[in-house]
Amino acid sequence: MTKQVTERVMPLLRIATATIGLAVPISTALDNFLLAMVLLGLFFNLAKVWRIAVDNPVARAALALFGMLAIATLYGHTPISEAFGILGKYIDLAFVPLFILMFSEAKIRQLGERMFFLASGLILLLSGLLSLHLLAPQIWMSSLTTADSPAVFHSYITQGNMMAYAAFLAMLKVRDAQDVRSRALWASFAALAVFNVLFMLQGRTGYVILLLLLAWYAWVTLARYFQQRGKAWGWRQGAAVMAAGMVMVGSVYMLSPRLHDRVETVKQEMQAWHPDLGNEGSSAGQRLDFYYNTLQIIERNWWAGVGTGGFPDAYIEQIQGTNALPTHNPHNEYLMITVQTGVLGLLLLLYLYYTQWRVAPLLESPYAQDAARGLVLAFIVNCTFNSALHDHADGLFFAFMSALWFSTLRVNKP
Repeated sequence: MTKQVTERVMPLLRIATATIGLAVPISTALDNFLLAMVLLGLFFNLAKVWRIAVDNPVARAALALFGMLAIATLYGHTPISEAFGILGKYIDLAFVPLFILMFSEAKIRQLGERMFFLASGLILLLSGLLSLHLLAPQIWMSSLTTADSPAVFHSYITQGNMMAYAAFLAMLKVRDAQDVRSRALWASFAALAVFNVLFMLQGRTGYVILLLLLAWYAWVTLARYFQQRGKAWGWRQGAAVMAAGMVMVGSVYMLSPRLHDRVETVKQEMQAWHPDLGNEGSSAGQRLDFYYNTLQIIERNWWAGVGTGGFPDAYIEQIQGTNALPTHNPHNEYLMITVQTGVLGLLLLLYLYYTQWRVAPLLESPYAQDAARGLVLAFIVNCTFNSALHDHADGLFFAFMSALWFSTLRVNKP
């Protein structure tokens, strides 16, 4: 009986998993509903999920980080209910082995990727219509959506980060396309996504992610080109790529008034920053305050941290007697993890990225290998400027994409 139920239910749960690729960039309510559905798969496949958690190094590393956060709920002064509330924000990490099981079939992986591209295409369309004043902001869009800042469903930071990765994947599709029509379609998608990030949105994290992914794309594509033709790829070729990248960055900086203004604003705000003066109206100044005061907390609690969920109270205590503004997170995942779990949690986060980077060459195709390492680069940057894994949309996106790429990993040892 159980086998018959499993055979009927699992195809639906696999489709639900793939559909998360559509939901994450668009709707928190929808992706939560889909997560609840996918969780049913654990009851039918507990032994298989456990085997993946043991054998797959990426799943193992993700669970180790989540486990450290779970342990950190047991100490500190945060009420257990609040600590578990913050732990729940990292629950996506625990879904990685289950997602990997769901993505064990190639057609489901393809569906999940297409769902993400479908969501990105819809966002590009709506964002363009908003920017051209052909569509007014709607009630189902983000409350901050305007024609000047056409982020549709999430914040301009989240849209910029995901769109930068979508542009990168589209460029990989261009490289691997087998016919002119496909190459032209993917090139058009990539160009629109790049334009959306650099010329329409205000998210500075998206700028950095996109430029880094473009540099990585150029590096791996040229390296493979030289390799296939039996030519050497050394420091001279790498230096040429870096020089070309610097020229490209400079050109984009001059051509995009929005990018130019945002960078200049950051520079001015950083120059004007003074610790603990509040820096009201200065986005960069407030972030520097967050970083400065969080480092003071870490210095006193570097070994075990203040416990999961303990950051807000620890921060308020730290800024007493100053004009610094309170915050619920330091807008930096490395600091957020360290302040809660100590140096061991930080090492586990870095180990997760290291593991993904190290085993990516073992994936089934050059496309998956480059996409997986691109994901690592994107989140190394994202976590520098945001508490990305603490954020629901970014954290789920990381877990979803990690499982999609690393589900093809066929190794039993780290």
